[in-house]
Amino acid sequence: MSTTRKRFLLLVCAMCLSSAAALAQTTAVQGVVKGEDGKPIQGAIVHIQRTDIKGKYDVKTNKKGEYGHYGLPLGTYNISVEVDGKVRDSLNGMRTHLGDPIVQNFDLKQTAEAAKALSDAAASGTLTKEQSRGLTAEQKAAIEKQSKEREASLSKNKALQDAFNEGKTALEAKQYDQAVTALNKAAEIDPSQVVIYSNLADAYLAQANTKTGAEADATRQKGLDAYKKAIELKGDDPAFYNNYALGLAKAKKFDEMSAALDKAAQLDPTHAGRYYFNLGAVLTNAGQAEPAGEAFKKAITLEPTYADAQYQYGIYLMGKAKVGADGKITPVPGTIEAFQKYLELQPTGPNAEAAKSMLASMEGAVATKYVNPDAVKSAPRKKK
Repeated sequence: MSTTRKRFLLLVCAMCLSSAAALAQTTAVQGVVKGEDGKPIQGAIVHIQRTDIKGKYDVKTNKKGEYGHYGLPLGTYNISVEVDGKVRDSLNGMRTHLGDPIVQNFDLKQTAEAAKALSDAAASGTLTKEQSRGLTAEQKAAIEKQSKEREASLSKNKALQDAFNEGKTALEAKQYDQAVTALNKAAEIDPSQVVIYSNLADAYLAQANTKTGAEADATRQKGLDAYKKAIELKGDDPAFYNNYALGLAKAKKFDEMSAALDKAAQLDPTHAGRYYFNLGAVLTNAGQAEPAGEAFKKAITLEPTYADAQYQYGIYLMGKAKVGADGKITPVPGTIEAFQKYLELQPTGPNAEAAKSMLASMEGAVATKYVNPDAVKSAPRKKK
């Protein structure tokens, strides 16, 4: 055999041995990815990043949630799972080895539970040494920051609670100046608490009743502003709109009042009549007869079976009756019907006798004797 041919054969053998050695150095990793619902995830991306030298390998899971890469060079890797564009779990420092594939499963339910347990422990300050040992430097820094924030929050919450309780107690004791001061302090500590502003509004409106003139108007406006803030924070509570409307009534802002009550009625249609009745009562006490009458009319329109509203509307209409030279009372339309409706709804109610008297005073316009339509009629006696 010639020297050249021998060299060629030796070169081929060397190349084969080199290829076999290289093939023998490849490793594999495989596993299954499951979601928080325990079901396999299809289409999850598994990132396999080599760390000892540059190298990156990505694979996707199949419909069974399975993934695998069977030609990885021997080395150290970080492996992570991406679902819907977000990394959901990871493992750092995975060292591959020759032989059977490394099995690395990812159960996102277990991952979520472990993360919650860690977060709860960090939040409560009960992080164990074992839990701390598995944290990265970034995680430890984040937990330390969270711990400091928790301590500050606890201190803030105590100051907030103390100020609110002081204001609430003062309001109940009708110490309105102290209530306003304490509740304003609470609002400064945490301006996101709707209950603070609702109580502050009540305190200002009550305080306004102890003042006169421009000072009363300015204080009442502060109460209205506090209710606006409460509504801004919780715009789905009809009680805030109702109380805001009552405050507007005292400020004689009747158009705004009507709009606020309409909103309360929309949010709570089953009690719509009651909102307008309460308003009518406030306006009556304030000597605002016409707005009060409109409120009572609105109440019975929304809730015809509201007996007290029927009675008060009748009283309002009585103020419009005409008295002739002969002393005869001529009621305006709707007066008789309002009193009759009240008696129909509450024949023995607290205003029943007054309603009967009103009907009797309009003699000639209506029968003076009221008959309960629900009463059982006696059968005529048979002649013997």
